[in-house]
Amino acid sequence: MSGFSNGIELPGGIPLEFVLFGLTLLGVAIFHHRNFEVAIGGLGVILTYKLLLAHLDLPSHLLREWHLLLNLLGLLLGFAILAKHFEESRFPEWLPKWLPDTWTGGFILLVLVAVLSTFLDNIAAAIIGGVVAKKVYKNRVSVGYLAAIVAASNAGGAGSVIGDTTTTMMWIAGVPALEVAKAVVAVVVAVIFSGIVAGRAQHRIQPIRKDPPKDLKIDRGRLLIVGLIIAGAIAANLLLNFPAAGVWAAILLGGLIRPTPWGEMSKAMKGSFFLLSLVFSASLMPVETLPAPSWQTAFSLGFISAVFDNIPLTALAIFQGGYDWGFVAYAVGYGGSMIWFGSSAGVAITNSFPEAKDTGRWLREGWHIAVAYVLGFFVMLALVGWHPNGLNHLRP
Repeated sequence: MSGFSNGIELPGGIPLEFVLFGLTLLGVAIFHHRNFEVAIGGLGVILTYKLLLAHLDLPSHLLREWHLLLNLLGLLLGFAILAKHFEESRFPEWLPKWLPDTWTGGFILLVLVAVLSTFLDNIAAAIIGGVVAKKVYKNRVSVGYLAAIVAASNAGGAGSVIGDTTTTMMWIAGVPALEVAKAVVAVVVAVIFSGIVAGRAQHRIQPIRKDPPKDLKIDRGRLLIVGLIIAGAIAANLLLNFPAAGVWAAILLGGLIRPTPWGEMSKAMKGSFFLLSLVFSASLMPVETLPAPSWQTAFSLGFISAVFDNIPLTALAIFQGGYDWGFVAYAVGYGGSMIWFGSSAGVAITNSFPEAKDTGRWLREGWHIAVAYVLGFFVMLALVGWHPNGLNHLRP
């Protein structure tokens, strides 16, 4: 993907930029209260190294990456506005009427998030899940349950070519939608396991409030705007390969129906640029030096995706060919849920729940996600089998 050369290699043939990026991610994990500063600083160090010692052609690289970076920024900021419209519609306060007031209510909510993510971008599905959880659990949402929401959104997106940026990349490169859809086998296993564990744990902390307020009135105008934003994202993704354009066209159109909550942009701005700095740092890595395709390599991609942005990993897989794309979709999608900054959905939800940026808490309370990932992967391997598809003539 990057094609950079002439950099410094450490013993074992490890490029120095991988070490620098690893140290950046370690700093984010340890100094989570300063994650933005660490990410920006790490990008500065990596960029300086690439310019001075690895002969980076920065203008050409920016020309290749601007589409992805601008799209991600537009989605993160746009879906923050979507979430506010959805919250102010008061529909989340009505939802408990259909959710059981036992632990199964939390489980069903996670299933709904996964279903939403199959036709809605996983970022929006996670944000909507967080808004609903905040309402039904009276602002007492555990980090473990937030992690489960992110995992459910990434799971749903993994089986759909319009549900996640990575699967859309595969689709554009020529991977049939049905090959990606095979990931649903692993997704079902993962969502059931993680959902049961997270639902039961959250219920012990705070049960769902069963009945909505008696004077509750749903703002259908704001729900209409939410629908417009979702439709805009899907249409622009299919027609333009740029879903953010559809999101913002719908936001501007929605401003004619209800006032736009522009203040949400400032709240989401820092988290959005944090993610962009990690994505741009990842794009500077010599990802072509990673191992050759196999089911073992695909399995490892899930753990790598938790700390290394899944966009360049997906691009590398497409460039190499020889993968079973259902496994890759599941691995890079669901695997990113293991740590909050491993996916854009995780970064987006922490804008509303900053306590979830504590990486230690995410790992301790969200342990079920790693276990669910392993279970889902090997159930899929046993039932579906590894059937690679070449596509090695393609270029990301």
